[in-house]
Amino acid sequence: MRFIDKLRKVSQKNNSLVCVGLDTDERKIPPFLKSEEDPVFKFNREIIDSTGDLVCAYKPNMGFYEALGTKGWEALRKTCEYIPSEIPIILDAKRGDIGNTAQMYARALYEVMKADAVTVSPYMGRDAIQPFLEYEGKCAFILCLTSNEGAKDFQLSMIAGRPLYEIVAEKVLSWNERGNCGLVVGATYPDQLKRIREIAPTLPFLIPGVGTQAGEVESTVKYGADENGELAIINSSRAIIYASSGRDFASAARTEALRLRDLINLYRPTK
Repeated sequence: MRFIDKLRKVSQKNNSLVCVGLDTDERKIPPFLKSEEDPVFKFNREIIDSTGDLVCAYKPNMGFYEALGTKGWEALRKTCEYIPSEIPIILDAKRGDIGNTAQMYARALYEVMKADAVTVSPYMGRDAIQPFLEYEGKCAFILCLTSNEGAKDFQLSMIAGRPLYEIVAEKVLSWNERGNCGLVVGATYPDQLKRIREIAPTLPFLIPGVGTQAGEVESTVKYGADENGELAIINSSRAIIYASSGRDFASAARTEALRLRDLINLYRPTK
């Protein structure tokens, strides 16, 4: 099954554009979990169990697992195995290197970790991204306009009279020969999000920034989703998974995920 078909199927089943970011920081999980043999996996498992019927995807951020060394990789592997097979896994790795190195990154993330999608950087050009595009049914989400303040340093720069993010969006659209490209576009730049959707109406967008970064939900849905109210994967990480630091952390995460799902759905077009 193609990534985009898997995404549409679970999004329709759960009536959801919510992606829960599993940015699990071992220092921030509830203290009572730290006596577990694998506290990070235990935390993730409880979050998945409590939110699995409310999401369209899960997005573990690689940095939080790599920082823990081998035990972090093991926690990530078990997390990816535990996520229900119908729900897409997006590994937020932001890889981008020369072709032979990119092949190894793609192999590690798609074959070993069994990810459905990976985030990659376009800075080094197509040959650094091509290995990720050669996997049938997978998706490479290419950084276009990120949600952080530093996006202004390069991504909003003008190149030959046009902002760089527009050039990236058009280039990625031209790479979408197999239907396995997507774009990362931050909710914190709604006007630019609108323009990027105009350029790439058929691509899935991974949209960070609606949680603790305070991206505005209405404009995110209006400008980020396609004409059918789909193809927007609206990520929230800390606001959901750290909704509580107590023994009720999983139920609190569910409450926040449900709140966000229902808020998003207020602004989706009705069929």
